[in-house]
Amino acid sequence: MRRNAAIWTAAVVSAALMTGSVTAGEAAAASKTLVVATNGDDSAPGTLAHPLKTIQKAVDLATPGDVITVRGGTYALTDNITIATSGTASQPITLSAYQGERVVVDGEQLPAGHTPVGGSIPRAERGTIHQEASYWHIFGLEIVNGPYGLYCDGCNGNVFSHLSTHDNYESGFQLQGASSNNQILNLDSYLNRDPRKNGESADGLALKEGSGTGNVVRGARLWNNVDDGFDSWKFASPILIENSVAYGNGFNRWNFPDFAGDGNGFKLGGGTPAPAVGHMVRGSVAFKNAAHGFTDNGNPGALALTHDSAYANAGTGFDADVSGGTATLTANLSVADGRAASLGSATVSKSNSWDLGGTWNASSVLSTDPTPLTGPRAADGSLPSAPQFLVPRGGANIGARF
Repeated sequence: MRRNAAIWTAAVVSAALMTGSVTAGEAAAASKTLVVATNGDDSAPGTLAHPLKTIQKAVDLATPGDVITVRGGTYALTDNITIATSGTASQPITLSAYQGERVVVDGEQLPAGHTPVGGSIPRAERGTIHQEASYWHIFGLEIVNGPYGLYCDGCNGNVFSHLSTHDNYESGFQLQGASSNNQILNLDSYLNRDPRKNGESADGLALKEGSGTGNVVRGARLWNNVDDGFDSWKFASPILIENSVAYGNGFNRWNFPDFAGDGNGFKLGGGTPAPAVGHMVRGSVAFKNAAHGFTDNGNPGALALTHDSAYANAGTGFDADVSGGTATLTANLSVADGRAASLGSATVSKSNSWDLGGTWNASSVLSTDPTPLTGPRAADGSLPSAPQFLVPRGGANIGARF
């Protein structure tokens, strides 16, 4: 998970120069690096020798092209970090851990995280990091114990990479509103729960209640969250999900009364009515979730699920049976799910395990052991290799590969 702030600075300047928007001299003069450390001082200049103390102070000082680099340690908040200033397409603002040091942003003391049952979280208090801004690169942070981990509303052109969002009192990462062209890369989001709703809405990753094209999720692992791994409820524009993993979601690990967690791996729609939208899921796997592996959740749009795998989900591996739904399922694999697939009259199903026939169980694949896939990430933040997990013994070119 190591990426040097200097690398990102160079990339930002290069992008600006390629667009011709600034000269090399102007870029060097305009951009600055702000350093934050737990032993800093917010009246300091924000250099490596004399760092700032709070991330919020650095965020308030940052302008397009700037880099905020945060030294290792735990930053316990009494007010959430609010990002309201945007970068530009050629000069994004960068917020990162300093040279791969472990940075924990802890929202335990934020009062909104302890909202009582039936209560609501005011919009401005949603998120340990609350963002309403565009063109940021945020990477390498661990965000915990907040009222949502990272909450972004009306955000465009951002890159969120190598983040860990866990043990939050709502969804680990939520993007909503009019939000386009965001990339969520190599996210780990787990053990998020919502005591105020008894498990009804805390997902690992939620892109919901909004619209905007060009949003991409790649390399995510979403596990042991109280509701769903991934949720796109009422998001009205296509989302691309690739090479991602959702498992163990929807179980009442917190002994909530009147438990309301859903427990899907990938929930690909929803609402009353659910918008018709063609989300795409490629090369991804859902296993051992309390409900379905992949579900349209009432979305009648042209979903496209290709080379995905479902294993040992309590419900259906691939649930695409909404009335009037036009999903296309191609080369997917279901092993030992409660039911392999549930398809509507207009669903196109081709070259999937259930189309090939036969019994698909643990003996049909090289391995059902997910341990390699759930282990430490590679040095560059990518998913670990799991070359045998859910790979058909007979050589059929179906399902995901890791």
